[in-house]
Amino acid sequence: MTEKELLAVACEQFLGKNVQDIKNVVLQTLEGHLRSILGTLTVEQIYQDRDQFAKLVREVAAPDVGRMGIEILSFTIKDVYDKVDYLSSLGKTQTAVVQRDADIGVAEAERDAGIREAECKKEMLDIKFMADTMIADSKRAFELQKSAFSEEVNIKTAEAQLAYELQGAREQQKIRQEEIEIEVVQRKKQIAVEAQEILRTDKELIATVRRPAEAEAHRIQQIAEGEKVKQVLLAQAEAEKIRKLGEAEAAVIEAMGKAEAERMKLKAEAYQKYGDAAKMALVLEALPQIAAKIAAPLTKVDEIVVLSGDNSKVTSEVNRLLAELPASVHALTGVDLSKIPLIKKATGAQV
Repeated sequence: MTEKELLAVACEQFLGKNVQDIKNVVLQTLEGHLRSILGTLTVEQIYQDRDQFAKLVREVAAPDVGRMGIEILSFTIKDVYDKVDYLSSLGKTQTAVVQRDADIGVAEAERDAGIREAECKKEMLDIKFMADTMIADSKRAFELQKSAFSEEVNIKTAEAQLAYELQGAREQQKIRQEEIEIEVVQRKKQIAVEAQEILRTDKELIATVRRPAEAEAHRIQQIAEGEKVKQVLLAQAEAEKIRKLGEAEAAVIEAMGKAEAERMKLKAEAYQKYGDAAKMALVLEALPQIAAKIAAPLTKVDEIVVLSGDNSKVTSEVNRLLAELPASVHALTGVDLSKIPLIKKATGAQV
């Protein structure tokens, strides 16, 4: 229960016990009331009206557990069963009635035969029952008295043990409370010392790290800015140098181009003036260079030997080569050497 007075009662009852001990106490209390109510109801009433049964248990048990500071919020009967299948047989009532009638008929036939024997035995059993009853009554009275004494002793012992445990729990609680207060004070002092240490460390860092770092950063920044200006000026000077060199080279190339153009112009005018004779002169000037390129591989040969037993054959081969020379030049340059009188006479003569 959460009310202050009832919560104090619960503390007195259960302080120092674990959860399982509390569960056992409540369970035993409910089981005791459950058994007492079972004795007042029939099996059919318990089985058919479980809500009423649970309500009775809750109403009877609530005051007892309330005196321990416990409140029953909910109590339900989950299941009702027996070990002899009695409950499962309730639905077989009609079958049982028919079987009963048959058994009654057989029993009545046998009853008539055994009535006399039973009457004789009854007198003997009545006497024996009276004697056994007296013995049982005496034994029960003794056991009840013994149980009452034992219960009283157990109650007193439990009360004394509970009072001792409660007092020990209170002392332990006070000790723990004082330990917690001491820990709180120590922690506050430690926090204050740590705060002072943080302030000192911060000031030390400012003096030893931050300010030198700011000065070094400023110096590096100034050096970097000076280096940057230097690099910019060097780049501008290099660009100006390249521009001047480019302009000079462009002027030289322009002058050379103009001179070459003038030379080509004069050449063209001369070729135009002299016509085919000029073209022929160019070809004749180039012939030694062409012959040198063609004969270049032969410069690597130490000696050439022409094997021929007929001198006239060698001469004819030389003549053939000379005769084919104008055609080769015409194919290469487009100039017909055969039209030049000197060349035509030399190639047409017999050598």
